[in-house]
Amino acid sequence: MSSDAAAAAPRAPRPTIIGPDTANIPVTGVPWIEGAESGVYFGYASLHLPASHPDLSSSSSNNWRTFPMVMSIGYNPFYKNTVRSAEVHVLHSFATDFYGSWMRVSVSGFIRRELDYVDVESLIRDIRVDCEVARRSLEREAWGPGKEEKWLEGEGWSESESRSGVKSSGESKV
Repeated sequence: MSSDAAAAAPRAPRPTIIGPDTANIPVTGVPWIEGAESGVYFGYASLHLPASHPDLSSSSSNNWRTFPMVMSIGYNPFYKNTVRSAEVHVLHSFATDFYGSWMRVSVSGFIRRELDYVDVESLIRDIRVDCEVARRSLEREAWGPGKEEKWLEGEGWSESESRSGVKSSGESKV
């Protein structure tokens, strides 16, 4: 998948439920997202952070950082969305936002189907459960990044490719 999500459509005005560590990634033209069942997934998200980002150590030679994530793919029926979206919530508290960074996503498993909710409290409760399921699942050795670890760490990525828009499957700018 190759696309620039820096200009992704902003969310409709609504309370901040998940937090600032969430990125919208493109759905249109991305076969693995277009064909996915609407629901909640978990896995890993890797971000290519700018050299000035406070979450990078000053001695780092590789700006890619990998974090556990939860991803919602669907229409967000509670908010009456009519356009399918993919929202990646990175399970890390960042010192500052990461928007404008390249992101790679590796899906490890499926948590549940997309649901509609009668109230925001029920939605928030399920989001918290989804995050806990993801954390506990990814703590298991069998759910580690495995063979994709080098790809998540930036293997095959170059600055010139990022400017040209040529990217690997599962990668976009957020």
